[in-house]
Amino acid sequence: MKESTPVRPFPPVSANGNATTPAQHHAAHTGGEPRPLIRVIDAVALIVGIVVGAGIFRTPSLVAANTGSPELFFSAWLLGGAVSLVGALCYAELSTTFPHTGGDYHFLMRSFGKRMAFLFAWARMSIIQTGSIALLAYIVGDYLSQIYAIGPYSSAVFAALVVASLTAVNILGVHFGTGTQNILFAIELIGILCVVVVGLSISPSPAALEALPAAASGNTGAMGLAMVFVLLTFGGWNEAGYISAELRSGSRKMVHVLVFSIIIITTLYLLVNWAFLKTLSIERMAASEAVGIDLMRVTWGETGVLFIGLLVVMAALTSVNATIFTGARTNYALGRDFTVFAWLGRWNKKTSAPVNALLTQGIIAMALIGLGAITRNGFQSIVDFTAPVFWFFFLATGLALFVLRVKEPNIRRPFRVPWYPVTPIIFCGSCAYLLYSSLAYTGVGALVGVGVLLSGMLFLLIAKPKQKQ
Repeated sequence: MKESTPVRPFPPVSANGNATTPAQHHAAHTGGEPRPLIRVIDAVALIVGIVVGAGIFRTPSLVAANTGSPELFFSAWLLGGAVSLVGALCYAELSTTFPHTGGDYHFLMRSFGKRMAFLFAWARMSIIQTGSIALLAYIVGDYLSQIYAIGPYSSAVFAALVVASLTAVNILGVHFGTGTQNILFAIELIGILCVVVVGLSISPSPAALEALPAAASGNTGAMGLAMVFVLLTFGGWNEAGYISAELRSGSRKMVHVLVFSIIIITTLYLLVNWAFLKTLSIERMAASEAVGIDLMRVTWGETGVLFIGLLVVMAALTSVNATIFTGARTNYALGRDFTVFAWLGRWNKKTSAPVNALLTQGIIAMALIGLGAITRNGFQSIVDFTAPVFWFFFLATGLALFVLRVKEPNIRRPFRVPWYPVTPIIFCGSCAYLLYSSLAYTGVGALVGVGVLLSGMLFLLIAKPKQKQ
């Protein structure tokens, strides 16, 4: 059966009592489709690994500059965790009711049709996911270049090597991809906890602390802008939707995966920021360009600076690997539904990996890395390029929850978002605000990203959906 086959009002049920998709039912007989091989712990490591990246060592200073007091600073991070939890509850209903390798792509198709789903898959392949991969790879490249430079384009070369290597790891199969993720995540988690322990237990050097610049006290800044940075730092948990059909214990467990992930992420962020604030003060944080490096320099000296540099590299590698793993799933779903991209919809049953989708994603990401090398401002350019498109489709997915409640009211929902419709309204309002902010505060790169999205409409003229079978 193809994914385009209409779903029954009550999906077929597997031996363990969980609803299955047509793709899963087909997999049980042929092995040529995604199979439920991912454990809950693997899924949590993927989601936390995507979210808790290098951003936590940069954005706290921006949040401090726009809050001005420890109370508002911590309130912003707590609010970020609460908003993310609200969004996770919305995604839990979608991913448990409609488990599918396509994730958001599948939700948008069921609610708004193939045209919207196609545009999302196009955006994810050309802007959102590949841009995120290039962005994270650049972080690794920038830090490695500080350790060992190999020429004027060191960052771009290292970034391209990271993408090529981790793409190859994921082509080897789901076990290699999730196994690598678990190892990277464990190392990253240990490193972050070390930073927390150092910040909370070692007194800073008075001379080193005095040498750091400090922002003017009493600056209240803009709480709204602070939330933009906080929610961007929390971004990425929605990738859980792309592995809902591959969860070994069944899609119902996606509720646990999402809630546990958000709790872990929020706890880590609060601990790290507590360590930053205790050691540096809100004024020094607000003036810092690299708050993690400043913390380690005043407590551990230059040895600590080297440690934090390696930790940032490890955090970025963890996020790159997880983003590569989940990103290719949308490309695969696109190939399953549209003839023009049929070559993307091939699943290697031996390794349980979408090989063509992974290769395509890697090539586009490396092309964006090359573009960043040419502009010489790769990191900021890619941020501007991806943000508006990302938040537009995030908002659309939130609206899909309302649409599907109306269009498919009788389908069995293993989990229903609590306090409906208030909860999804809060989520959609947050997405709308960030969409506005990403257009208002970014540069020309945002317009380029929107232009690339609109160019996808040209493909709609030649993209023919596969016939239902």
